[in-house]
Amino acid sequence: MASSALLKRTGMMKSMVNGFQGLRAYASVAVGSDLISAAPDVSLQKARSWDEGVSSKFATTTLKDIFKDKKVVIFGLPGAFTGVCSAQHVPSYKNNIDKFKAKGIDSVICVAVNDPYVMNGWAEKLQAKEAIEFYGDFDGSFHKKLDLSIDLSAALLGPRSHRWSAYVVDGNIKVLNVEKAPSEFEVSGGDVILDSIRRLGCPLLLLITIEEHLRVFMALADVYIVCSFSFYGMMHLHSSS
Repeated sequence: MASSALLKRTGMMKSMVNGFQGLRAYASVAVGSDLISAAPDVSLQKARSWDEGVSSKFATTTLKDIFKDKKVVIFGLPGAFTGVCSAQHVPSYKNNIDKFKAKGIDSVICVAVNDPYVMNGWAEKLQAKEAIEFYGDFDGSFHKKLDLSIDLSAALLGPRSHRWSAYVVDGNIKVLNVEKAPSEFEVSGGDVILDSIRRLGCPLLLLITIEEHLRVFMALADVYIVCSFSFYGMMHLHSSS
C-alpha cells in the first residue's frame, strides 16, 4: 500500500518535470543557445527613413555585429503600430532604460516582422528611438530560424513574430521568455527581464533553477523509494524469521 503511494507520487513529479521541459522547448533556441549560430546567415535592418535607406544602399546588420562582445536585451513583438506592442511592450523597456544601462546593458533592441521604414516611423511616434534600437525583420527570416514565427492572418497581419524577450551576452542566451499567445503580456516585459538579470547577478538565486529543483526533488524521491523498499524487505524477512 505504502509502496504504491510512493510510486504514484513519483509519477506525478515526473509529469511535472516533463511538463516544465515542454514549456522550455517552445522555440528552437533556449537558455544556453548561441543566437548567432542559430541564424548564421540572417541580418536585420536597422530602423531608418527611406532616404537613409537609399543613402546606405539598403545596408543590413549581421547578428554578429549586434551581439558579439556585447550585453544585449532584445524583445520581439507581433508588429509596429499594434495595440499591446505600442501601449505596453515598448513602454516597459523605454521607461526602464536607465535601469538597463545601470546593469551594464550595451543596447536594448526591439525587433518585429516589419520593414525598417515602418519601424522607424513607429519608433518616432513612440518617442523611443533614443532609448531603444529598432530593427526590422522584413521577411521574417530571423524569427523563422528561431522558430518564433506565427501566422496572424486572422488579425490581417500575415506571418509575424511571437511576443518574446531575451537577455544575450556575447551571443549566448542567458534568459529567454516567450508568451503563450502574442496577445498576452505576462513574461516578456521590461520589468520581468530586469528581474531576471538581477537574479543572474546574485549567485545564490541561481544555484538551483526551477527545473533543477524539480530534478533534485525527483532524485530524492527515487532514493526514498529505494530505501523504503529495502526497509520493507528487511521487515518482511524479520517477521518471516
